[in-house]
Amino acid sequence: MNYQETTEWMFNQLPMYQTQGASAYKKDLTNTHQLIEHLENPHKNIKCIHVAGTNGKGSTSHMLASILQEAGYKVGLYTSPHLKDFRERIKINGQEITETFVCDFIRVNKSFFESNAISFFEMSVGLAFDYFSKEKVDIAIIEVGMGGRLDATNIITPLVSVITNIGLDHTQFLGNTLEAVAFEKAGIIKPGLPAIIGEYTIETKPVFLAKAAETKSDIYFASDLITTTHPSDLIGSYQIHNKKTVLQTIAILNNQTEFNIQQDHIIKGLLQVVKNTGLQGRWQQLGVSPKVVCDTAHNKEGLSIVMDQLSKENFEQLHIVFGVVNDKNLDQILPLLPKNAIYYFTKPNNPRGLPAEELYSKATASGLTGQVYNSVTTAYKKALQAATDKDMIYIGGSTFVVAEIL
Repeated sequence: MNYQETTEWMFNQLPMYQTQGASAYKKDLTNTHQLIEHLENPHKNIKCIHVAGTNGKGSTSHMLASILQEAGYKVGLYTSPHLKDFRERIKINGQEITETFVCDFIRVNKSFFESNAISFFEMSVGLAFDYFSKEKVDIAIIEVGMGGRLDATNIITPLVSVITNIGLDHTQFLGNTLEAVAFEKAGIIKPGLPAIIGEYTIETKPVFLAKAAETKSDIYFASDLITTTHPSDLIGSYQIHNKKTVLQTIAILNNQTEFNIQQDHIIKGLLQVVKNTGLQGRWQQLGVSPKVVCDTAHNKEGLSIVMDQLSKENFEQLHIVFGVVNDKNLDQILPLLPKNAIYYFTKPNNPRGLPAEELYSKATASGLTGQVYNSVTTAYKKALQAATDKDMIYIGGSTFVVAEIL
């Protein structure tokens, strides 16, 4: 199979949360352990940082990778989901895994995947570990896919575990209280190894403290410990929390491991995240007149921060191209959106996309004004036609909406 055929097989043959939702979620790590043993345990050859959290884990992972690259290390980076190409998920020093490696990995292991019903996410994790091991990276940043305790990435023993924050997302899997979600995320904290918590609430802090006591792990609350940060090319004001988390993690690496990261590495790394890692979709500006910005925020916590950022912008009229997937709690999301904007409601081109008509119906009931468009591209073109040079266009609601624009 060529690369396109290989990735189509990966997407279509086996359950995948990105397109199927609940049916792709598994209740234990049995399959992952079987897979990783079949691959001869490549994860044991890699030093890792494990990153979980409801929001900000992608930005945090990319910042960490950029800083470590500036310090001269060969850095693996595993994140999800991708925006355009599967290979975005697996990078070394900002370079995507080769099509040939992906094809060869699937070809060699395809019969095992089929006979053991290995999921898309499990095989992706196995591929990343196999690649990083064979390429002999100095360190790998491993982002959790969803949750933590039962995530396929949670077979590693990292140098440090990082949890950015807790919010009510994927509640059908992780629980419908902050304490329940925190318990799942805290599942990445390993015995005797340090844990960094980016942000906490009165509900989540006791959960983290209890887990750290159970595992006899040192725990560091970055928001209490880091008082100053540095500028970054990730320009959303919400990145301040992620930068604090990153700085605390780097401090632990310097103090408790053989890694040596200097201040100038930190400064340069934060300023060149996009250049060093290829990160997209985080308050990314696509146009100037009108100003066009997209962001992958897609839940209550993420969107509330992005909407606050949006409220600080200067424009005559705000245009919002908006679409969501069908498991989002619109009763929580819609009240966050500004009522003085013109909306272009659409459906991301994904099986989990919520029909635009249904989104429109609920949005208008919440006092939002706009029209339905049959594709993200059409909605964006209409917004560009309607906007003046002094207006602003925001594109968001779903990673998949942003992916179609990029």
